[in-house]
Amino acid sequence: MVKINDIELGEFPLLLAPMEDVSDPPFRAVCKENGADLMYTEFISSEGLIRHAEKSVQKLDIYDYERPIGIQIFGDKIDSMREAAAIAEQARPEIIDINYGCPVKKVACKGAGAGILLDLPKMQKMTEEIVKQVSLPVTVKTRLGWDEKTIQIVEVAKRLQDVGIKALTIHGRTRKQMYKGEADWTKIAEVKNHQDIHIPIFGNGDIDSPEKALEYREKYGVDGIMIGRAAIGYPWIFNEIKYYFETGKKLAPPTLNDRVDVARKHLDFSVEWKGERKGLFEMRRHYTNYFRGIPNFKPFRTKLVESDSYREIADTLEEIRHTFDIHVMA
Repeated sequence: MVKINDIELGEFPLLLAPMEDVSDPPFRAVCKENGADLMYTEFISSEGLIRHAEKSVQKLDIYDYERPIGIQIFGDKIDSMREAAAIAEQARPEIIDINYGCPVKKVACKGAGAGILLDLPKMQKMTEEIVKQVSLPVTVKTRLGWDEKTIQIVEVAKRLQDVGIKALTIHGRTRKQMYKGEADWTKIAEVKNHQDIHIPIFGNGDIDSPEKALEYREKYGVDGIMIGRAAIGYPWIFNEIKYYFETGKKLAPPTLNDRVDVARKHLDFSVEWKGERKGLFEMRRHYTNYFRGIPNFKPFRTKLVESDSYREIADTLEEIRHTFDIHVMA
């Protein structure tokens, strides 16, 4: 049984990655229904939180059915991060997570996210202050290093464990790689198998199928896997991986009806939570994956991503249901 403090996550938990403008409550809802064991919010700016910026504060919204859930924060100032952690704790998550992995220029080049991997003493001090500040378990998500010349991931893990984090997720790329090339899981395995590391180590990067999840589980020995981009528009991946682990067989893929139903549920929650204009706009990134593989789908995709009307999009989803063979995806 994998545990973060007293939070039981099962024998081999599958985690939903914190993705900006993706891992919001509507998306998390459909991932939870389809097997995600632990989820994190989108990353939240510490400066935004302490200044009560509306966008940052809204990201603190969590719902009981999502539990256990972690709130992830990022920033480059120790005092602001400590204060933001205290604010996040008031939202009553199970976990406070620190983002030391975001590679985006506007974050990393200011010393936040993956940028802090260039200053390990500061990273250690910041983490220590956050652990002291909150009563909840603190976890971290990071990358291998800034670039291939600065990979010190075992040292990073030791330092973070020493100051009290309860689990570590490692994305198997450097900041320089962004999301290109292959994730290097051998470096993640070095951390997991190191004699001085005793906290759970979760691997992240390139897991996009049940077969790969099983291969990496057995090959690298991690305690669980975090899934990001492969879940966008395809929340079924969590249950598909679990079924494959249990039976060695592939779960039947979602039918067209399943896809329309989940897309509609996601859409409705998105509009309810964000308002119609923003909710419709931010759903656009999901439709291609919800309906990937359907031949001659382009006209429907165009309708979905270009319409500014909830009613039109809802009608288009129903049109999809009745236009294509219900078993086209099976």
